[in-house]
Amino acid sequence: MTKESLERIDVEGMYEAVRSFPEQLREGRRRALQAETSGWPGTDINGVVVAGMGGSAIGGDILLALGADQATIPIAVSRSYSLPAWVGPNTAVVTSSYSGNTEETLAAFDDACVRGAKVLAISTGGELAAKAKEQNVPLVSLPAGIQPRAALPHSLSALLTVTEPLRLTAVEPEHWAEAVSITRRQSEIMANLADPENPAITLAGALHGHFPVIYSSEQYAAANTRWRNQMHENAKSLAVGNLLPEMNHNEVMGWARFQPELKQLAVVVLRDMEDHARTQRRMDVTRSLLEPHAQSWHEVWSEGSSRLARLLSIMYVSDWVSLYLAIMNNTDPSPVGLISRLKAALVEG
Repeated sequence: MTKESLERIDVEGMYEAVRSFPEQLREGRRRALQAETSGWPGTDINGVVVAGMGGSAIGGDILLALGADQATIPIAVSRSYSLPAWVGPNTAVVTSSYSGNTEETLAAFDDACVRGAKVLAISTGGELAAKAKEQNVPLVSLPAGIQPRAALPHSLSALLTVTEPLRLTAVEPEHWAEAVSITRRQSEIMANLADPENPAITLAGALHGHFPVIYSSEQYAAANTRWRNQMHENAKSLAVGNLLPEMNHNEVMGWARFQPELKQLAVVVLRDMEDHARTQRRMDVTRSLLEPHAQSWHEVWSEGSSRLARLLSIMYVSDWVSLYLAIMNNTDPSPVGLISRLKAALVEG
């Protein structure tokens, strides 16, 4: 990996976007704290729905993970045109679209308003911002000019901040500071192209030319999704994944015949110190059974004390690995041509 090859292929500057993640997280939190959302969501809230797609929905997955053992009302992430049937006047609905023009999210916004839900919008502008103004709905504005998936620090900060009054998570101010500190240190290490032991470049090299399979615990489903999506959008490499312990009850049998094609699978297991003890044991046993038949097997451990820091630390690695894999694939990590063509075809009817 050289600076010259990076600059030649990374035309739109994804390297700098990834490198600035810690500062974006710090700035995103600052901006979110200053946003005008007084009166939202009100009282007697019986549930929270985060409506979004792609990078704008990952924040909802993180909120769900952080609130798993804290929230006393249900949290749902809706990646569709309509909302769950239980959404009503006492439901808080956050509609998140970086561009403000995501058709599924716009439809969900309309659906939420028709049902009289407590709605809030997160966006850089577009039609969602216009609808929010028209409906007198609070809007948290994000900075423009970033790829939506690279704007996660801003959209996540906005979501976690506006939902704080609901006490869905146990995130404290010091947890934000820890997340910034850890990702900053990770950035310094993984941005170093000259380091022959750069862990992100090393892992990208192991995945290059092979089929990534991402495994994690159920508690790290958000990180699992982020890893796969970063492989898809940045590296333009198809990746699949699954969760433990569920994977032990079905998918593991897909390895049973030890067919030659398994040698195309490069497995990445996301691990965390708070994973259930039995799940950690399952991960170890699963590795002992399957690793000899895979092309390679890798473990990535989260870092930090707080759950916020640990989740973001393990997700941030995927930003770097997918970026370097894109360079190895000789493809610019920023453009998403097939997505653009698909959207254009949908506009035509």
